[in-house]
Amino acid sequence: MSVLLNLIWIFLAGLWLFLCYLLIGLSFCATIIGIPMGLVSMMIGVQMLMPFGKNVVPRSGGSPGCIGLLLACFWILTAGPALCILHLVAGLAMCLTVIGIPIGLQNFKFMQVALLPMHYELR
Repeated sequence: MSVLLNLIWIFLAGLWLFLCYLLIGLSFCATIIGIPMGLVSMMIGVQMLMPFGKNVVPRSGGSPGCIGLLLACFWILTAGPALCILHLVAGLAMCLTVIGIPIGLQNFKFMQVALLPMHYELR
């Protein structure tokens, strides 16, 4: 079932979300300071291609430290809200149809990853 849902996801939302995360990741990698955020954005983008069968869990490894906190604040001020709103709009649009409800729920689940990618991961 997850293979079928992943194929529908790629066709309806996954490819566009992947491209958005990739574009944001490449723009962050253009600066030296933004390289860690760019790499995280591109990793999440790759995971957006096949999200069914994965869960959002808090990242293990303790607290991110001062640098991680600064990167999280910078992410929240730049790309985080835009990606979160993108997931919200895509989720609402998908929930308008019966077939799109599981895809919409996946989008709602990924809103927290879009807002704080350094604190959550997909497993």
